[in-house]
Amino acid sequence: MGNFDLLMHGFGVAITPMHLLLMVGGVLMGLVVGVLPGLGAPNGVSLLIPLTFALDPTSAIILLSSMYWGALFGGSTTSILFNIPGEPSSVATTFDGYPMARKGESTRALTLAFMSAGVGALTGVIVITLLAGWASNFALKFGAPEYFAVYFLAFAAFIGMGSASPAKTLVSLTTGLLLATVGMDTVTGEIRLTFGLDQLLSGISFLVVVIGLFGIGELLSTVQEGLRFRGVSSRIDLRDVFKTIAELPRYWATTIRSGLIGIWMGITPGGPTAASFMSYGIARQASRKGEPFGTGRPEGIVAPETADHSAGSCAMLPMLALGVPSSATAAVMMGGLMIWGLTPGPMLFATKPDFVWGLIASMYVSNLIGVILVLATVPMFAALLRIPFSIIGPMIVVICFVGAYTVSNSSFDLWLVLLFGLVGYLFTKLDYPLAPLVLAMVLGHKAENAFHQSMILSNGSLDIFFSNTLVTSIMVIALALLVLPKTLQLSSRLRRRQPVE
Repeated sequence: MGNFDLLMHGFGVAITPMHLLLMVGGVLMGLVVGVLPGLGAPNGVSLLIPLTFALDPTSAIILLSSMYWGALFGGSTTSILFNIPGEPSSVATTFDGYPMARKGESTRALTLAFMSAGVGALTGVIVITLLAGWASNFALKFGAPEYFAVYFLAFAAFIGMGSASPAKTLVSLTTGLLLATVGMDTVTGEIRLTFGLDQLLSGISFLVVVIGLFGIGELLSTVQEGLRFRGVSSRIDLRDVFKTIAELPRYWATTIRSGLIGIWMGITPGGPTAASFMSYGIARQASRKGEPFGTGRPEGIVAPETADHSAGSCAMLPMLALGVPSSATAAVMMGGLMIWGLTPGPMLFATKPDFVWGLIASMYVSNLIGVILVLATVPMFAALLRIPFSIIGPMIVVICFVGAYTVSNSSFDLWLVLLFGLVGYLFTKLDYPLAPLVLAMVLGHKAENAFHQSMILSNGSLDIFFSNTLVTSIMVIALALLVLPKTLQLSSRLRRRQPVE
């Protein structure tokens, strides 16, 4: 009952006129971010962080998280109406969402997507509510070696369980770790990787890197692909909405299975995109007789949307309780917390309960607001997508540069945005994942400090990472996640290649 009492207190913090307005505003801005290809949730949240400096941390995180939920909803809108995923995690929704809309059932497709998304998000938030207290109490047992082991576990999981090749993931992680070391070492006082530039003495701004990678980089990719919007009817019929809601219980098995997949992929570094694809693939394999997937099958919409939003919600749990973000957007939010002077981890629950439980309570409310607003604003955003991309593109560039300049009022940051925009474009074209780079930038400094402290405690011996049951267990799990998934995949391929006698 402890968590329930804290949650009720959180609702008292979250449900105020000011916070409700922030939720509505955040969801609406998130819908714009999700609808417009080339922005994306990580970039949208990073652009919004400078605007939150005038708010208290609780109001700020409610605004950012509401924008995140709105972005996830918005990506589904374009996937179904235009066959253009506004978010990477919405790609799987296009497989059956767009074909259903082309049949003249756009209201049914959108309602299936949004209601499934709402159920998935609610599932994820319930998991956070139930596990948050346990996870934070468990993390109180951690010292410097345990924290380094957890950071190593996060890096290993991205390499071993990520969809990209391990070598490319390693390159991305290493790049992020190098960027995190730029400037003055807080332990030794040495100046590193500044190349004689005074502007780099304080390090490279995390927000500037994210704006370049996800904003300018994605925009360059979009321009090269010659984006064209081809939409279908976007009028919402309320009778069809209620008819589709009554239809949803038929897909209870798909919903439960996809929710569980989303929970697992959200807590681990799999993320919403991997969760949506995995859920879609499993739903297709488990399907019974009926129209084939890819032609507008309802389960092909329910599965990825439920898993996508369940994973998006659950990604907040390791970020809040352990200080380890499991997605790019969670990493950006964690960067915001550190800018506001808050340290994610178990002590956050003890020292700032209003902040933590106010955020968790706001997740329930903002996701409900998201479902209502996204159904109400579909025609408006569909009309927005009919504006030529030659007009929308420059607007996105201006937003990115203004957001980057407001971080520290430095024109040098504008050059960094351009540089990292090119880096993001090249990474995308060469299939190098960006999420590990962002994760490494956020955790790099913390991991380095934990390693330094561990070495001081052990007089330079690595044995400290196997000195007790807890740290040994975490390191063994990390090594297993690093090696086992790819080893099993390799052995499976070798077995398939063996000639049958």
